[in-house]
Amino acid sequence: MRLDVGSLGEWKVVTPSESRLDAYVAEEFKRGLIDCVQDGTLRLVIDLGGVEFMDSSGLGAIVCCLQRMGKGRIAIARAREAVTMMLRLTHIDRVFLLVDKVEDLATETTV
Repeated sequence: MRLDVGSLGEWKVVTPSESRLDAYVAEEFKRGLIDCVQDGTLRLVIDLGGVEFMDSSGLGAIVCCLQRMGKGRIAIARAREAVTMMLRLTHIDRVFLLVDKVEDLATETTV
């Protein structure tokens, strides 16, 4: 699985290449996310605009990354309705910042 990595201010922006974040790609997705924060990154935004489906395995990969970050913060941007619904049903939207666009984080500096 390829992850495109960029930045926006203090945020590292990660965009997965897969349209499904499920058990089939979850382990590779998790390794990719953890690799992205190995340098001490404390603000990570995951752009899910191209993700049509995510199950608990994909969500678990993101949670694992947050645990590895310690004091860091993860934002999820551009999540489609099905993904957003799953995040809200699991109450994980209380843990991660959900934003409509990556650019919404340009002025966000709170960890």
